[in-house]
Amino acid sequence: MKAIIPAAGLGTRFLPATKAVPKELLPVQGLPVIQHVVEEALAVEGVDGVVIVNSHDKPAIEDYFAKNGELEELLRSRNKEDLAAGVEHATSLPVSFVYQDEPLGLGHAVLQAAPAMNGEPFLVLLGDYFVPDHEMCRRMKEVSDAHNGASVIAVGVVPADEVSRYGIIGGKCVSGGDPEAPGAVWLVGNMVEKPAPEDAPSHLFIVGRYLLSPRVMELLATQGPGAGGEVQLTDAMLRLLDEEEMYAIVVDVDEGRDTGTPAAWAGVAARTALEDPSTRAEFLEALGAAADLIR
Repeated sequence: MKAIIPAAGLGTRFLPATKAVPKELLPVQGLPVIQHVVEEALAVEGVDGVVIVNSHDKPAIEDYFAKNGELEELLRSRNKEDLAAGVEHATSLPVSFVYQDEPLGLGHAVLQAAPAMNGEPFLVLLGDYFVPDHEMCRRMKEVSDAHNGASVIAVGVVPADEVSRYGIIGGKCVSGGDPEAPGAVWLVGNMVEKPAPEDAPSHLFIVGRYLLSPRVMELLATQGPGAGGEVQLTDAMLRLLDEEEMYAIVVDVDEGRDTGTPAAWAGVAARTALEDPSTRAEFLEALGAAADLIR
């Protein structure tokens, strides 16, 4: 099984920095965000490779994962073995690339990876959100295995007055207990993009982690443009509901790290530095007087 990470976007929220550095390469605790996502995908049992959907305008992402023996040798000659090992590890990850050079939507991006999927189920992980403990996709795989390989998406609870900002699912809880508690499992009945509060079928929004049936790729191949004139992944998933069951597992969105805006990325970098015992004291010292705000 393969995982797909869409990474062809322009990163407009981070301009002008992203003229030179793709937002996916912005670091969190010394590693680019996209490496965190790649390693999250590879932690799922059965995943043996990651396909990054890139743009030809962002060669730096491929350069990052490419072998650089000269750099490794230089670092080792200077007794920087830990740094050399980190560089070697990043370039050893089973990553390949396909391309989306026009912004035609998430569904179109995913479709570019179809030849590499070999007709198998596949994961989709949005590249600006990662889960440090790698458990979210693992739990999704467990739900899928328990329901004959059905598609599974991750969903989280959003306040009623914010449902109009997200894609919201409808359906019924099939796991018992609190239907909005982390770990609850839903049989998905429908999905509504950015509904008015009074029209929302639930308060559960799609987080950005998908484990999808191979039938979704077939549907994407015939999927016409939807919202914004783009090929939408959710449109193909809605068509899938007419043919196959789909489940959703409720997750605590706070277990992930959203780096999709400059403020969010800065917050994630700060939070991660505070959570790591090896960097907390140094980070607080670097903040100086501002550290009093979070002590």
